[in-house]
Amino acid sequence: MNMAAGTVYDSLPRRVRVLIADDHEVMRLGIRNLVGARPGWSVCAEACNGQEALEKTLQFRPDVIIMDITMPVMNGLEAAHQISQQQPEIPVILFSLHLSDNLLPHLQTKGIRGAVAKADAARDLIQAVETVLRGGTFFPDRKRA
Repeated sequence: MNMAAGTVYDSLPRRVRVLIADDHEVMRLGIRNLVGARPGWSVCAEACNGQEALEKTLQFRPDVIIMDITMPVMNGLEAAHQISQQQPEIPVILFSLHLSDNLLPHLQTKGIRGAVAKADAARDLIQAVETVLRGGTFFPDRKRA
C-alpha cells in the first residue's frame, strides 16, 4: 500500500463520524458493521447516490466519507470532486468493485485521499480510514500485467 503522503499525526480523534455512500444496502450494512466495531467510531449518515452524499456531507459534516464510485444520479467521482471543493478538510475514500491501474491515477487528482477495493474491505478499509484521518493517503499498489 502507498500510504506515505501528507502530514501524519500520532493519534486519531477519539470519536470518528463516518458517512457511507453506496447504492447497495448490503454494502452499506457491511461497512456499518466494520465501522461500528471500532470503539468511538460511528456512522453519522448514509447515502444511496452521489447527490445525496453531497447533501448529507454538508448537513452532517462527517470526519471521513467512504463512497462507492458507481452510483445513480451522481457517480462517486463527481460527488467526491464536488465535496473536495466545498469541504476540502473532509477526506474521501473511494470504495469500488474495480480499481484498475488506469483508474488509480485519476483518483489521486480529484481530491480523493484513498481507495479500497470492495474485495479487500475487511483487510484495508479501517486502515485506510485511520491513514487519511492522520493526514496521509491510502491507495493500493497495483501491479501491471
